[in-house]
Amino acid sequence: MMKTLWAPWRMEFITSEKKTGGCVFCDLPKEKEDKKNLILYRGKKVFVILNKFPYNLGHMMVVPYDHTFEFRSLKSDQLSEMMAEGQKIIDVLTEVYHPEGFNMGMNLGQAAGAGIKDHLHLHVVPRWNGDTNFMPVIAETKGMPEHLQVCFDKCFESYRRRMK
Repeated sequence: MMKTLWAPWRMEFITSEKKTGGCVFCDLPKEKEDKKNLILYRGKKVFVILNKFPYNLGHMMVVPYDHTFEFRSLKSDQLSEMMAEGQKIIDVLTEVYHPEGFNMGMNLGQAAGAGIKDHLHLHVVPRWNGDTNFMPVIAETKGMPEHLQVCFDKCFESYRRRMK
């Protein structure tokens, strides 16, 4: 029997006007409106952003400021900071939501499923037992038990404590 799961936040993504030109990962940090744009942290080489159209509560991304789709073009300091922020995200999500596992990865290129194919980014998606199938991440069948802005506020506070 097929189950129906409501995911109304996805409709905003589906029906929203798609920007032509520019890059969302280049443009958002320039706006200096971090809470509105869900930017949790700004580092020297990367920033951390909560996914506006998440496949799971707490889905975050680590994004280099440099506009590139080529993983091999990242320098060691960019890679190091990207991985360090990935670790920090796991700490934040563990404190705030107590997930039992994580999916981490990059979709490099449109054929690999990249929604934003021209600017690479590292996904960190928290997971819970009973939710071990990868289909919720790729099949858009995940429910959100909490408003995205509430999630941002909780994660931002946890991130801020780690900056002291």
